[in-house]
Amino acid sequence: MARYDVLIVGGGHGGAQAALALRQHKFAGSIAIVTDEPELPYERPPLSKEYFAGEKPFERIMIRPAAFWAERGIDILVNHAAENIDVPAKKVQILGQGSMEYHHLIWAAGGRPRRLSCPGSDLAGVHVVRNKSDVDGMIAALDQVADVAIIGGGYIGLEAAAVLRKLGKNVTLLEAQDRVLARVAGPELSHFYAAEHRARGVDLRMGASVAALTEKSGWMSGVQLSDGEVVPAQMIIVGIGIIPATGPLLDAGAAGENGVDVDGHCRTSLPDIFAIGDCAAHANGFAGGAVMRVESVQNANDMANAVARTICGQETAYHAVPWFWSNQYDLKLQTVGLSAGYDSTVLRGDPAARSFSVVYLRGGKVIALDCVNNVRDYAQGRKLVEAGSIIAPQLLADTARPLKEMIAAG
Repeated sequence: MARYDVLIVGGGHGGAQAALALRQHKFAGSIAIVTDEPELPYERPPLSKEYFAGEKPFERIMIRPAAFWAERGIDILVNHAAENIDVPAKKVQILGQGSMEYHHLIWAAGGRPRRLSCPGSDLAGVHVVRNKSDVDGMIAALDQVADVAIIGGGYIGLEAAAVLRKLGKNVTLLEAQDRVLARVAGPELSHFYAAEHRARGVDLRMGASVAALTEKSGWMSGVQLSDGEVVPAQMIIVGIGIIPATGPLLDAGAAGENGVDVDGHCRTSLPDIFAIGDCAAHANGFAGGAVMRVESVQNANDMANAVARTICGQETAYHAVPWFWSNQYDLKLQTVGLSAGYDSTVLRGDPAARSFSVVYLRGGKVIALDCVNNVRDYAQGRKLVEAGSIIAPQLLADTARPLKEMIAAG
């Protein structure tokens, strides 16, 4: 039976960064990453963008080459799915592989894509975007596809739509809510991106309710909407969120509902077990202390760094300003902060110029910015979010005034 001083479940950004940070902080004990995928750790954001588009080969999105992990004494065990945890014995049962002992366990398993539940959802030709094999399956089928239906108008759906239009496919995007990006951004940004996609030929449908998927000879052939219309498609991409992968933790008695609950140091309620990344529900200081999961590379990496320092004896709380990005066509969206709970917005610049920012306020404080093709606002606005600055809206709207000049004023 293998035993490790630190056992990390999950080979995504958080798991990889936890192992790297432990070595950076001179941790000399044994480390293993177990992942249920067949690949070494790799970057996830390019999957729906550059990798899908064929602009980056897999080697260029690997977090580190194989030799790097070996040189640092970090074992990476692929095709290892954690099945259950024996907390008193400090063992993780690996499906078909026996058990592994740990001193510290870091749970970085992320989540699995939420699937459709309507009739026909299990037909061939229905895809999700979460790992390399998902995207490889889509790439392999593209030559036989002219029409694609995308269900979900979040980042994944919009990024996939942008790639598919560049590849010359007919794209229909179906969003159940009345605007795209409704969960993560305000109307100004939603309307801008909707217009951009429509201008490039995406058939964007709001308030679209999916009733069933139709089939032809056992293969998915279209999406039937609740009004009876059938949208033809030889490929369907579902991007409607994730379900946190916390089953073994919760079965072992960890506290949590939407994910697994962690304290300020990313500790779960189980002894010597930490959780980081998409599956970790924490009280976020940039959301007024609301308990939430943050699905981003930044969150996974910064949580990993905090846990690594704590294990190395440098007790470190997780407190980092969230940031996100999305590339669609020639548009680079950079977001800093969390806009949830905002009560007003300030539009900084002209969307028609395709370079602008939306500033989100709550109680007069700057809590987030969405910056489109506007790196300067993103970099300078970060300071306003970190400080919780109170800036007059008319000042924020004045593009002649750099945001850095407002930092002291806030």
